[in-house]
Amino acid sequence: MDKNIDKNLHKGHRQRVKTRVINEGIDSFEDHQVLELLLFYCIPMKDTNELAHQLIGHYGSLSAVFDANPQDLCEQAGVTENSALLLSLIPALARRYQQGKFRQKAVLNSTTKAGEYTMALFTGRLNEAFYVICLDSQNKVNQATLLHEGTINEAPVYPRLIVETALRHQAASIILAHNHPGGSRQPSQADVGVTKKIIAATEAIGITVVDHIIVAGEGYFSFAENRML
Repeated sequence: MDKNIDKNLHKGHRQRVKTRVINEGIDSFEDHQVLELLLFYCIPMKDTNELAHQLIGHYGSLSAVFDANPQDLCEQAGVTENSALLLSLIPALARRYQQGKFRQKAVLNSTTKAGEYTMALFTGRLNEAFYVICLDSQNKVNQATLLHEGTINEAPVYPRLIVETALRHQAASIILAHNHPGGSRQPSQADVGVTKKIIAATEAIGITVVDHIIVAGEGYFSFAENRML
């Protein structure tokens, strides 16, 4: 096929896909079509449909492609550095978007609001992470601090660090939050034990732990709601 004709076909196809997105959104798109569309913006003048199929075939799903290490995408899947960076940014961008929906001074005066706010913090995170959410006397968020990544057993949450964080951000009370990637929302014995230690440490300086929320999948578990504080 003549190269100019081939380029025109690809150009026409890309415009048709973009027009479909504008008119319909992407809810009706197959996963490989979503990936094909994203690749338009880092692979010019080339059919990205085949590559999209290959990537999903290699990693097993669209979300697994987004979660893949950029270096692995380059070495194992043969994509360019620009493509790898774009794809690996998707989870972080989704998390930033979710967090941006809450105002800096979000008011967390109910378990539902605290749960929604907390779930936004963990969007796209593959590793277990631990946050301390510092609230003022009106239950407004002063700061949500990522204290560490790694399971509680492997990387203990030291009460001293919690206290320092709460004091630094002038917290009247705090919410503890961590996630169980791919696991149960139910707290482990380690979760319960470390919560008790943190409560004891913060009570000594007049700061209340109002909740400990565990995020897993599309939901969360609240210590306060289950009367475990």
